[in-house]
Amino acid sequence: MKLDLMLNFDGLVLLLTGLTAIYLIWRFYSRYSKEKARHDIYYMMGFVVLLVSGLLLIFFGWGILASPYVLTVATLIPLGISMGLMHQFVPAYKKAYSWFALVGLLAIAVTSIGGMSLKSIAVPVFHGVAGLIIFGLPLFLKDAPKGFWWVGVGGLLIGIGGIALAFLVSGSQLLFFSGEFVFAILAPLLLLMSLAFALGFMKDL
Repeated sequence: MKLDLMLNFDGLVLLLTGLTAIYLIWRFYSRYSKEKARHDIYYMMGFVVLLVSGLLLIFFGWGILASPYVLTVATLIPLGISMGLMHQFVPAYKKAYSWFALVGLLAIAVTSIGGMSLKSIAVPVFHGVAGLIIFGLPLFLKDAPKGFWWVGVGGLLIGIGGIALAFLVSGSQLLFFSGEFVFAILAPLLLLMSLAFALGFMKDL
């Protein structure tokens, strides 16, 4: 990978996103060290990957998103957060969803690394389902903390950005999300997403 340090507005925004992710990782770890709940591990996994992805973008630029390995690893962001939500709030379906997430990760890895055309189906489907869970559960759960709906806002943002980016990587375009438009909004979108997650999860931490 060619080093292409991002020293501009996008780089600053991605740095702020990383700092927000670090804060959430610390808070989830603090709770996990006391309660040992598995859902906190999944939350931490999602935000650790977000942190690493942001740092990679800062050091190597947007071109790194074309890497199938980066695309595969980045899938752990929505899958990790959605698995955390399922384990915490809908434990009756946590095992079934864990299998779904594993199949999704493997499908995205195989189709992306193998350069298969099915990638254009696998990525939007599994990203979309994870995004819908992150968006829907905080909005409709009766026992969710007040203000937890901000997590749903984060889920909406990650769903839109992830699916639009997946279409671009596959060589197609989603609605008006052209390559120029997606790369223009991606860094601010990631920051707004992380801030929405922080506002929501802090109601539960």
